[in-house]
Amino acid sequence: MRITELLKKESIQLGVALGSKEEAIDTLVGLMDAGGRILDRAGYKEGILAREGLGSTAIGDGIAIPHAKVAAVKEAGLAAVTVPEGVDYEAFDGSLANIIFMIAAPADGADVHLEALANLSMLLMNPGFKESLLAAKTKEEFLSIIDEAEKKRFAEKDGEAGGKEKAGETLGEAKNGKATGGASGEDGKGAAFASSDASGKSGYRVLCVTACPTGIAHTYMAAENLENVGKKLGIPVKAETNGSGGAANVLTAEEIRNADGIIIAADKNVEMARFDGKPVIMVPVADGIHKGEELVKKAVSGTVPIYHHSGGGESAEPSGGDSLGRTVYKHLMNGVSHMLPFVIGGGILIALAFLLDDYAINPANFGKNTPVAAYLKTIGDQAFGMMLPVLAGFIAMSIADRPALAVGFVGGIIAKAGATFGNPAGGEVNAGFLGALFAGFAAGYIVLGLKKVCNYLPKSLEGIKPVLIYPVAGIFLGAVATTLINPFMGMINNGLNNFLNGMGGSSRVLLGAILGGMMSIDMGGPFNKAAYVFGTAQLSEGNFDMMAAVMAGGMVPPLAIALCTTLFKKKFTEKERQSGIVNYIMGLSFITEGAIPFAAQDPLHVIPGCLAGAAMAGGLSELFGCTIRAPHGGLFVLPTVGNPLMYLAAVAAGAVTGCVVLAFLKKDLEQ
Repeated sequence: MRITELLKKESIQLGVALGSKEEAIDTLVGLMDAGGRILDRAGYKEGILAREGLGSTAIGDGIAIPHAKVAAVKEAGLAAVTVPEGVDYEAFDGSLANIIFMIAAPADGADVHLEALANLSMLLMNPGFKESLLAAKTKEEFLSIIDEAEKKRFAEKDGEAGGKEKAGETLGEAKNGKATGGASGEDGKGAAFASSDASGKSGYRVLCVTACPTGIAHTYMAAENLENVGKKLGIPVKAETNGSGGAANVLTAEEIRNADGIIIAADKNVEMARFDGKPVIMVPVADGIHKGEELVKKAVSGTVPIYHHSGGGESAEPSGGDSLGRTVYKHLMNGVSHMLPFVIGGGILIALAFLLDDYAINPANFGKNTPVAAYLKTIGDQAFGMMLPVLAGFIAMSIADRPALAVGFVGGIIAKAGATFGNPAGGEVNAGFLGALFAGFAAGYIVLGLKKVCNYLPKSLEGIKPVLIYPVAGIFLGAVATTLINPFMGMINNGLNNFLNGMGGSSRVLLGAILGGMMSIDMGGPFNKAAYVFGTAQLSEGNFDMMAAVMAGGMVPPLAIALCTTLFKKKFTEKERQSGIVNYIMGLSFITEGAIPFAAQDPLHVIPGCLAGAAMAGGLSELFGCTIRAPHGGLFVLPTVGNPLMYLAAVAAGAVTGCVVLAFLKKDLEQ
């Protein structure tokens, strides 16, 4: 597929004036919609904003390439604008963006478009290409410039491939004693360069791996820049791209063995075990685009630290970057995301057990009075009981890779048991969720410490570290740390439970309103996650009303928006009204994220309405004394809710409140 097949005239606008990054995104999304490439304008914009949230897609030098690979895309496409006066797109070098290409990629795995997108990314790195596009007077001329540049690039690639093949044959003959020289002539340039340089070394001296979160644009631009820099410096460079369609130009074991240095320019995990024992530089993908010469020179300088793979996950963390708070949050969310399937599956099975049981048989054994209920309760208890070990284990693994997983699991089990030095069997203290949280972080950093200590061991003992030192010393030290802290965590946990149980009606209503409101502030972000984690943690402590308030608050934002799109049609576009219908289902299913496209497009009006409605629902849920034992499911677990009719009333009141506030704040489209 060619670039010109992806870029329609309807999706091009030349010589526009844009006042802000937000205006630029809205303009390009509109052009993409005009080209018929997207199904849901709001959903596609949400994907664009989510990618921008990871870092600006402005690459400097007056170029920006926003992109998204989401289900809202019908078919792959491009949109383009030229901005003679420039627009601030938050580029690293402070330059204003004069030319912006927006990429739409479908999420269904249809990747025939990826080569064209990669070619566009690489063409934008060529001197003079951007200036030619800016000078174009018509859309036809704009497309013609791209077409000619792409044809030239294909011709160069074909010539280079032919040169490599011819040079490979010549080099093979030389090895067999049939020839004494390398490839010569124009066709031999590519392979002669790849096979040797001025130092006399054969093969590629520098190997690179490039990857960005979406694997569409920056991946290929970084690879192109690094290889071009290598040619400029006379240093053979090969770049593997971990793009959306998978890895391409994959590095071979022999190339890795012979290379002087490795550059990992990536913003996502890449396969790292193969680089064990090699000098490795790890940087963000943007550095591959902007700091290529510096990186290549450093890779062959002999000063790069040797990378030692621990046998853990395939992660490559760029140097610098995350703040302490962001780092802690990332590790915590890794544990929570792995924990939630156990909590949700176990919690719903437990709730079904109570639903199907007969309380009159034996009130003291409620949940296990009938065979079916007993079976469901047993399975649910086992799954739910894994919550704390899984939380601790995957927090630890996020910090120190796979060697820390077992250490974290054991720490979580010890926290769950409430073991102390006075009573190793546990049972006296309730360390609970907080204890497991501490155990996970302690395990991760203990294993990191062990790794540093083990760096001083002889090379001959390298093999015993992952199978003996890390598990034995790690589990022991992690258990000691968790056992030591359990009594203090138990005190905090008991204090919190006593505080919650001692709260009067008005205080619990206020707490319910706060939890409900937190579910709607960022809809999947830190506030939402904090409220949900608190609710699930309270389930294990028997405070079922907290989870009810949290779920009510999470159901309201999509429902409020859906109701508003139905009752106040003049405030929404046709596509937004169609999306609003889907939000009824998402809201009733407790999928708060259904409100994100609307909140992302108009946060100042949408979020206050959602917040008001969610807080109302959470507060009323507490006021009516509603409880729930299942941490997910929305309307589908209503039979397991305590006081179900009033719970429905609380959610309905929240949805109406949110709808009214949103309708009041949001102007009609005409205005």
